[in-house]
Amino acid sequence: MENSSTYKVTIVDIKMPFMSMMVFMIKAAIAAIPAFLILSFIITGISILLSSIFGGAMMMS
Repeated sequence: MENSSTYKVTIVDIKMPFMSMMVFMIKAAIAAIPAFLILSFIITGISILLSSIFGGAMMMS
């Protein structure tokens, strides 16, 4: 590991056929659905935990 130089790369253009881009975007949208559900369950669990620790009824008074 003697050569530890780094290179900076700049992407200028991506040439991709329209149908391939469309399929990629559809797959990304479908993959976002389970990711959103998992994040919402985690956030709900954290908010339930925090409201049980700090007493959620205090907000009502």
